[in-house]
Amino acid sequence: MTIKEQAIKTITDLPDDVDWEVVKDRINFVSAIRKGLDELDSGKGIPVEEIEKEFQTWISE
Repeated sequence: MTIKEQAIKTITDLPDDVDWEVVKDRINFVSAIRKGLDELDSGKGIPVEEIEKEFQTWISE
């Protein structure tokens, strides 16, 4: 699916009485998710083990 098709589907799935702010927020949200997934696919993500290790320091403080 192209970016344009994804944007059209995202907007089409919103209620008919939606305002411009919600449309903008939803497009930004979907865009950020797609960017994150693309980064993971290209190996730019943080390994789960590293996250788990860091998480342990968060809950022990």
